Amino acid sequence: MTDARTTQLADRLTAVHQRIAAACAAAHRPVDDVRLVVITKYFPATDLHRLADLGVIDIGESRDQEAAAKLAELPASVRERLRVHFIGQIQSNKARHIAAYADRVQSVDRAKVLAPLARGALERGRVLPIFLQVDLAGDDQGRGGVLPAKLPALAEAAATTEGLELVGLMAVAPLHADPAAAFERLASLSQQLRADHPGATLISAGMSGDLEQAVAAGATHLRVGSAILGDRPAPR
Repeated sequence: MTDARTTQLADRLTAVHQRIAAACAAAHRPVDDVRLVVITKYFPATDLHRLADLGVIDIGESRDQEAAAKLAELPASVRERLRVHFIGQIQSNKARHIAAYADRVQSVDRAKVLAPLARGALERGRVLPIFLQVDLAGDDQGRGGVLPAKLPALAEAAATTEGLELVGLMAVAPLHADPAAAFERLASLSQQLRADHPGATLISAGMSGDLEQAVAAGATHLRVGSAILGDRPAPR
């Protein structure tokens, strides 16, 4: 579809890609090392359709009911072009349903959700790639995540759960903290994780306001919403 909104999204996507390219150049990293995940929560299915037509592959959703409904609205030819990352806090009673439509889950932070996620994946006849979300604040800011001290045990549980593939770590920079320092800590935790789980090489970090610091610290996935889609509409 082509309209004023599509043009707006195209211009904003270009600006974000330019920021990513500049950040990669400054960090001496190939731009292909970094994947953009456009965060589409609260935005309508029509925006997902527009993004797909603009070449976006990876999108992020955080509310189970909303995500499933929006994806169901999309034509099959559009849905199959999108890779859906679930990034929200996971309720254990919804984990199996999330695994039915999500192509990646970035927000695994406790062992209780592993089994239902695995069941949902196996029912689809596939293995579900997962990131473990790390709490870098340690003071319950409401952003979710496993404490770093508990990360090795959760990683071992995830790696030995049939139907799941541990691919890396995700984190949100703590409020009022230096994002560069937070992402460096995440990179250190990732290095430690790879000692026991060599395949867990991915790092999801950085959003609209701090993507440059995330790239500098080695992020492989950036979760960008407002810089592309604009101010978030009121929840429906």
